[in-house]
Amino acid sequence: MPAHLLQEEISSSYTTATTITEPHSRILQNGEGKLDKSLLQAEEDIRPEMKDDIYDPSYQDEKGPRPQVVYVWRNIILMFLLHLGALYGIVLVPTCKVYTWLFAFLYYLISALGITAGAHRLWSHRSYKARLPLRLFLIIANTMAFQNDAYEWARDHRVHHKFSETDADPHNARRGFFFSHVGWLLVRKHPAVKEKGSLLDLSDLKAEKLLMFQRRYYKPAVLLMCFILPTFVPWYFWGETFKHSLYVATFLRYAIVLNATWLVNSVAHLYGYRPYDKNINPRENILVSLGAVGEGFHNYHHSFPYDYSTSEYRWHINLTTFFIDCMAALGLAYDRKKVSKAAVLAKIKRTGDGSYKSG
Repeated sequence: MPAHLLQEEISSSYTTATTITEPHSRILQNGEGKLDKSLLQAEEDIRPEMKDDIYDPSYQDEKGPRPQVVYVWRNIILMFLLHLGALYGIVLVPTCKVYTWLFAFLYYLISALGITAGAHRLWSHRSYKARLPLRLFLIIANTMAFQNDAYEWARDHRVHHKFSETDADPHNARRGFFFSHVGWLLVRKHPAVKEKGSLLDLSDLKAEKLLMFQRRYYKPAVLLMCFILPTFVPWYFWGETFKHSLYVATFLRYAIVLNATWLVNSVAHLYGYRPYDKNINPRENILVSLGAVGEGFHNYHHSFPYDYSTSEYRWHINLTTFFIDCMAALGLAYDRKKVSKAAVLAKIKRTGDGSYKSG
C-alpha cells in the first residue's frame, strides 16, 4: 500500500479524531490588544478540560531592574561532567560492538518518545488520550529520558506556552541562544516563572495517579532507568566493555536526548520560517524535527498547541505522530485533536510570513 494511503488509513481508522475548525485566540482584534471573546470561547468548547497552554498576550514583563542571576553550581558541575563523558563516548563509538550502537539508538528513540508523545503532547497539551498500557509505556520512557518528572515538565511547558518569550517563560529565547538551550537549567528560575506557574490549573495532572507515582519515586527510578540499566544491558548480554557501556550507551546517549530536546527551545525559537504566525518567535526547523522526532514544526505548534501532530503534515519528519497513529490503530490512543485545513489556511493568510508552501 502506498505510504500516503497507509497514513490516511491509520490516521482515520480504529478511533475518533477531533477536528478543530476554529482559529487560534492569539488574534488581536484592535489596537488595544483585546481578544475576540467568541474565538476564545470556541477554543474552550473544543478542549474545555485544557486552557492553560493558550498564549496570553495581555501579560507584560514588569519594568525595573532585573533580579540577580543565581547560579546552581550543582547543575553546572553535573552538566559539565555529563558532556565531558559524552565527548569521550564519541571517541569510543568506533570501537563499540554493533549491538551497543543499536541498543543506544533504540534507547534514544524510546526516551525521546517519553518526552514528545508523553510529557509534551499527552500530558502538557492533552492533544490526545491514551489508555493505561500506553500511559505505562510513556511514563517508563519519560523516566528513561531524565528531564524532570512528567508533572514538572508539563507544568513548565504550559507556562512556556502561556507566557512565551517573557520573563515568565522558563527558557525565554529573548535571553539568548545559550540560555534557552541549557542556561535556564543552570540558574534559579526567574521569580515570574514561579509566580505564573503557581497560578496554573494543574488539577488534571495531580489527578493522574501514574504521574504522582512517578513523581514520588523519581530519583531512584531515574537512577535505574537512565543510568544503571543502559550500562548493565550491553555489558551483561553481549559482553560489551563496562567503559563502552557507560560512556556510549549511557552518557553519550543521554546527552544526545537532552540536546535534541533543548534544540526545540533554542534553535526552533530563533532560526527558521514563520509561515503560520510572523508575530511570534517560534519557527519551522526541519533539522530540529529530525533530532527531536517531529518537534521542529514549532511555528505551527505555537499557533495550534492543541493539535496532536504539532504539524500540518502529520508523518512528514514526524516519528512521534507516526507512533501515536500506530497506537491509535491498536486502540491505545484516541481522541486525537487535529486542526482543520480551513483553519490552517485562514491563519496563514492572516498572520503568515509568506513562506508557506502547500503539501
